Amino acid sequence: MLIAGISLSFTKWQTDFEKAKALAREENKIIFLNFSGSDWCGPCMRLSKEVFESDAFQQFADSSLVLLNADFPRNKKNQLSKSLQQQNETLASRYNPSGKFPFSVLLKADGTVIQSWEGYPQNNSQLFISRIKSVYNRINQ
Repeated sequence: MLIAGISLSFTKWQTDFEKAKALAREENKIIFLNFSGSDWCGPCMRLSKEVFESDAFQQFADSSLVLLNADFPRNKKNQLSKSLQQQNETLASRYNPSGKFPFSVLLKADGTVIQSWEGYPQNNSQLFISRIKSVYNRINQ
């Protein structure tokens, strides 16, 4: 019997920056902050589907990352609460002042930038995951 589509990942994307920092400190992980336009940015949707939903990324994230999403949806039905919009704007002014989408940032638990990526690097999910792992391994030696 074949059972398809089952993922054993328990990784959840956080939306609260302070909570993400606390989790990173408690679990000795780094923060992966992703800026997305979930309902209008084609490359963002592709990055989510091809990388963030992949088993390889999920397995690595479960053990090493606290995932934080700063979303900027445009459709009225997808609008965020005012407080979440304000927090995402604050994150953008600090970590993504040019307003690039998608834009990903690895952060230490204190919010210090380790590395950032604009767009979907080389449109290659395995290469992107390898780059994230490489940076993680370098700072955790």
